[in-house]
Amino acid sequence: MVPLRFLDSGEAMLVVEFGATIDAALNERVLALDAAMTRAAIPGVIETTPTFRSLAIHYEPLIVDRKRLVARILDLEAEAETMVRSARSWVFPCCYEPPHGEDLAEVAARLALTPERLVLLHTERALRVHMYGFSPGFAYLGGLTEDLAASRRAHPRPPHPADAVMIAGGMSAIAPLPMPTGWWVIGRTPERVFAPRRDPAFLVAVGDEIRFEAIDAATFTELSRRAAAGEPVARVGTRR
Repeated sequence: MVPLRFLDSGEAMLVVEFGATIDAALNERVLALDAAMTRAAIPGVIETTPTFRSLAIHYEPLIVDRKRLVARILDLEAEAETMVRSARSWVFPCCYEPPHGEDLAEVAARLALTPERLVLLHTERALRVHMYGFSPGFAYLGGLTEDLAASRRAHPRPPHPADAVMIAGGMSAIAPLPMPTGWWVIGRTPERVFAPRRDPAFLVAVGDEIRFEAIDAATFTELSRRAAAGEPVARVGTRR
């Protein structure tokens, strides 16, 4: 395994870097250390933030100094390697039909696929939630087939609707909040990945898997109504 790198980000944040690639095994190491840090409840550690390949640790240097913190992290990382972390596997409804799959035909043509083939490829395998970032609830999903490795747009498109399902750069994503984007909007889920008034606000945990299930526009309308009323419309089971 690549040795850990410890990088300072200002005087009160330490970044533990595990590697330089987007990889499920590497991301699993990040999440294992994150869980170990939470369990350890080290005095002076304020918050931890996992990413694709690193863990940011916000700490109070007057309570725990950098040298002691690094030593404790190394101990915890060695312990975390032997732990099995539970994760869930979700089935998310997704409507690829108009008006929800706004960019589906265009990106399918760019990939030399039919829209039907693109939908099949997008729904046939489970995608890993590597991290949340960029905006609240923006879920980065890895594990797409190479056939769906579309480049990002040359120029951002107008704001997409809430809960858009997108692809770009070899990844997929769910974007709960409308905004301009360089990703390709291929569908929309009626499920709310992020709902600030819900507990938990983030429905899916980092490290969980999501498989999309194609639904028609009428079903989307009905499920969206139920989701707006607070009813979960995604199905969940235990992955490991």
